[in-house]
This record gives sequence, structure tokens and C-alpha cells, in this order.
Amino acid sequence: MMATLGNKIDFAVIFTVRNANPNGDPLNGNRPRTDYEGYGEISDVCLKRKIRDRLQDAGESIFVQSDEKKTDGMTSLKNRAESEEFGLGKEAFNAKKTTPEATAKSACAKWLDVRAFGQLFAFKSEAKDGVSIPIRGPVSIQSAFSIRPVSITSTQITKSVSGEGDGTKKSSDTMGMKHRVDSATYVAYGAMSPQLAERTGFSDEDAEKIRAALLKLFEGDASSARPEGSMAVEWLIWWKHSSKSGQYSSAKVHQTLRDYILRDHLEQGRPIDKSALNDVLKQALPGLEPIIESGF
Repeated sequence: MMATLGNKIDFAVIFTVRNANPNGDPLNGNRPRTDYEGYGEISDVCLKRKIRDRLQDAGESIFVQSDEKKTDGMTSLKNRAESEEFGLGKEAFNAKKTTPEATAKSACAKWLDVRAFGQLFAFKSEAKDGVSIPIRGPVSIQSAFSIRPVSITSTQITKSVSGEGDGTKKSSDTMGMKHRVDSATYVAYGAMSPQLAERTGFSDEDAEKIRAALLKLFEGDASSARPEGSMAVEWLIWWKHSSKSGQYSSAKVHQTLRDYILRDHLEQGRPIDKSALNDVLKQALPGLEPIIESGF
């Protein structure tokens, strides 16, 4: 059995958005998400979806697959969990072929996203209350926010649809709106817990796979709302602590980067420089060496 994650890890991803809708809000006409102060927001669910897609592109086994990336023919998460290959569900529990503990262990061993982010499996059984198996993952990631309030441009568009019959009769066009963030820099923060990794079997090798996926977060993610090249990871900052509990809290580690962005990047108008950022972070957190990688 592979050893689980040995050291606490904190990380941050700095990425740019230019003329794209990074995460539309379905409750607001699919406009880019913003908070009440006008700062752009990308939900943690959206970021995890992209991480899962990049891991799946790399050949990893993923439980929560997007519709356009399904590789096993399963039509739902329920079908995937109850598939013959995995052998879960009502029949297995009623026949007492498995236990919740064994099921959680099998799920974590099979799917990387389950042992990274966790998952809730709920199955019916002969008992009235059924079977619910919560798995808490060691990898957490926060919603990303822009470092300045964003400017959103909305454009009215016409959408053509196919006519009926032999095609000689043209159907009427419909009106719609398309929204985009003109230009913004976003930051997302995350962490990996060795204590929770022990429960799911999440390893140092798995952490490196997540790290590689973060650097390629938007590759192969193009759409009409996010044209190729409109979103790009600029920097990935990776803090690997010297112990399971870590030398510093995640809040303190993340705050050092926030302070640098506010002081040197925003107020002084300076670009994010790798050497200067490395010096600032090392000075603020003695004994914790950051690894700063470019996404380009």
C-alpha cells in the first residue's frame, strides 16, 4: 500500500481572464459571478470541475465525470457507483457483501477525485433509513476572487436555429445576451491535509498529480464563453510544510500572499515578479520555502 501524504501542503493559483466569462451565474442571466462589492468570483465547484477534467485528460480514473467527458458509458453517478465493475448498491448491501467502511475504501482506491475531494454515497437498502457513506477528502480549495472589481461587458446577440421541413423555410432568429469579463486577475487558495489523507489513501504522488493539473487548469477547456487562450494560469505557489501539522496555519500562509498582492501588485502597480514574490514569502514565513511555478 502506498504511503499517504506526509506533509501539509498549502497552495495558491494566480490566473488571468481576458474577454471571457469564467463562471456564469445561472440565476443572473449567466453573467459572470461577482460579489456585492463587484469583485469577480469563480466557485470552488467550478474549479474542482476543471481539476477533475485535467486529471481525466491525463488518464486518471474520475468518479464525477462531466457529460462531455464520460468514458465509461454510465448515465449517472448512481449507475457508476452501482456498476458491476464496482459492485455497490442495494443488492450488495442487502446481501451483506460489503460494509460502509469497505465501500469507502474501495471508492477511494478506484477514483482519484474521491480520495482527493471526498464524496457522499447514498444507497437504498431494505432498512428504512438506507445506507449513507460520507467520505471527507484531504484537498480543499476556496472560490477564486479577482484582485480588483471587474468590468463586465454585455453584448446583444442573435441566435439562429434550424427550420423545420426540407430546410427551404427559414426559422426566425432569437435574441440573446452574451457577457464577458474584460480583463482581470483572480486568485484561488487551497490546502491538503495529511490527517484526512490517511483516511482516503491520498498520497504524495496524488498531490503531484493535482499540482500538475493546476498548472494546466484551463487547457482543453475552451468554449464560446471562454475562447482558447482567454484564461491562463500565471503562477502556482506551492508551500510544502516540514510536518503533518505544518509550521504555520493555512490562514497565515495565504495571508502572506494577499499582503504582497495588495501592497506591491495593486497599490504600487507592479507586475507579479517571481524573484520578488519569493523573497517576500520567505521573509514572512521563515523556514517555509515556497515553490513558485509559471503556467506559461
